[in-house]
Parts: sequence; structure tokens; C-alpha cells
Amino acid sequence: MGLEAYGFIGLTGQEVSRFEIPWEGAAPEKEAVRLEGPAVETDRIRYIKETRGAAPGDVTDVVLEGGTLKITVLPATTRADFTLVVGDRRIGRDEFTLHTRTADDKFARIEEGRVMYRLYTPEGSGKRPMILFLHGGGNGGHEGERDNQKHIVTDYGPVNFAEDYPDVYVMAPMAVEARRDMSTFNMNRGFASSDSLNVPGYGWSRDYIALVLDIIRRMVAEGKVDEKRIYVTGMSMGGAGTIRAMSVGSDLFAAAVPVCPTMTPETFSILKSIRRPVWVTSAYIDHTLYRHKYLVDAVMYLRDNGNNDAHLTLFSPEELEKYDVAITPGLPYPKLFGENHASWIPTYKNEYGIMSWLLNQVKE
Repeated sequence: MGLEAYGFIGLTGQEVSRFEIPWEGAAPEKEAVRLEGPAVETDRIRYIKETRGAAPGDVTDVVLEGGTLKITVLPATTRADFTLVVGDRRIGRDEFTLHTRTADDKFARIEEGRVMYRLYTPEGSGKRPMILFLHGGGNGGHEGERDNQKHIVTDYGPVNFAEDYPDVYVMAPMAVEARRDMSTFNMNRGFASSDSLNVPGYGWSRDYIALVLDIIRRMVAEGKVDEKRIYVTGMSMGGAGTIRAMSVGSDLFAAAVPVCPTMTPETFSILKSIRRPVWVTSAYIDHTLYRHKYLVDAVMYLRDNGNNDAHLTLFSPEELEKYDVAITPGLPYPKLFGENHASWIPTYKNEYGIMSWLLNQVKE
């Protein structure tokens, strides 16, 4: 047996909740076991600890069974580094094999031509609905570095769809992204200049989306997917991809939920032209400060022009805090706006019945 860690996809994405390590001799005292590192040593974690008495990473149980030491912790993110300390022994995150519930067991790894994707297949027979999920920027791969894993475990999303809606196909393709230095990203960049993030042939480009949609059309032709109940959603860059998909495959989708979508002249124009049911969500203000203005303008334009199934939700601070988004007091504005970006959490947790609405749409 090696060093094993077990987790799931929580609100912060992939989280670890249990460690198992080979062990000889008596079990250490619980006080001798702790999790250290950037994953648990943040102002947010300290605030949760102060106000609730327990926080992510806290050890809750240490049990020795058959030569295996089993350590349970309050779920902690794996997006940042951590070290498990057991007495005098220190074990880094990369030394563990991490098993992720549902992602490992039920999402097939598939590659067709340029398209690499993960697919959850429901057990039910006959045609089933499908959710197409498009991940956000930074969660895809680069040329030659595509692992077909990061994009489904980084954020709350497709794995949770498979658990919440087990009768529905969930398709999560991975986009190939252009290399860029996100540390130079300016949250105040102008509306038109945001097109500089769209590198032709990378991300959720029209040609790549078309290849993804061809796979879905084949599944429809094979009698697997219900052609009247195909839905698309995605966050940030994937929110823009969701809008773009409604142009590339306007005949395919029953409805769309773009979440905090990147707004450019192209996506703004497409969003204003959508005639199918669409529900756009974002925070009351996001890390790209112009975003909500263009969302409001586009959705109001749709409704003024007869699309009464066009909806917009801008989550309030209180609604975000319900899911522990931006809860640390006194956050400087850039960090506050950055944390607000996680508006996909209340969206995919079905606030306002958004996901129920989506899955109830049927294409005429």
C-alpha cells in the first residue's frame, strides 16, 4: 500500500478529507497530527477557525487499522500546497495518490481527434438529456500538457452534476489554452481590449466548439442523447464559450446558463441575439469590473425584444457569503472582487432554482 488520500469535489473544487498511510507501531496521538501549508494557512481559514471553532484541515480522527493509519480531516482544498505532519514525519501533497469520488469512478477519459473530454454516462436506458460543461480559463491544458483531469476537478461543477442529476449525461471537454501570465491581468481592462484574451485557435474558439458539438450530434444520431434536452453551461471563459456555443450550435441546445461570462464585443453581440431560453448569472460585482454592465444591457435588450425566457441573476454579498464566498472581513477590493468571481457555486447549487429551470427546458 502506498500513500493514499481520498476526496471529493466541494465548493472550492477538489478537497481532501482522509489520508491513509502504512504504519508500524502504536498510533500517534491526534495532537501529533496536523495539516500545514498554504491550503490551510490563510486569512480565510483563520477567520473560519475564530468564528466557528473548527476550520478546513483540522484533524478530527486518527485510527490505526491493520497496519494502516487512517487520518480524517475537515475537508481542505488541494488547489494549494499542503504537508501532512505525523509526529516527526512530514508528507507533501505530491507524495499522495489522490482518489476523487465520482471523477475517478464514473467519468470516462475520451479523446477524439483534437477533442479531449470526460464523459459521465447515466445508467438509464434510452435517450437521456445531456449537460455540456465548459470550464473556465486556467483550468484547461496547454499543447503537449493535456491530462484530461484538471478541468473536471478544479471547480464545483461537472462532477457534482453527475452526483445531483445521475440520469443525465455530463460532457466536460478540455480546451487547449494559450500560455499567458495571469499575474499581469488587469481587472479594469476595457470592454474592447478584453478580446486580447481570445487567441485564435485556443480556448473555446468557434472551430473547437464545433468539433465538440459534432460529438454530441453523433451521440444523438446513435440514440443515446435526447435531442430535445441538451443544455450548455460554463463559467468565466467557459461562460463566454457557452454564449459562443449558442451561435455555433444554435439548433442544438434547449437552453443555456452562462456563468460570469467573459464579455467581449463578440460575446456581447451573440448574447443579445439569443432567442432560446438563457439564464445569465454573476456576482453583484466581479473581478472584471465592466462585466455586469454588459450582462444587464444584453439581457434587458433580449427581454425588450421579446425573449421572455431571458433571465439575469446578480448574486448579492449575502447570497455569496451563504456559500463562504468572500467572507473574510476587510478584504481589499481587488481580492474581494476576485473571490466574488465564484458565482458558479450558488448557480450550480441551484439558487433560485436555476439548475432545475435548465433541466426542465425542452426544445420545440
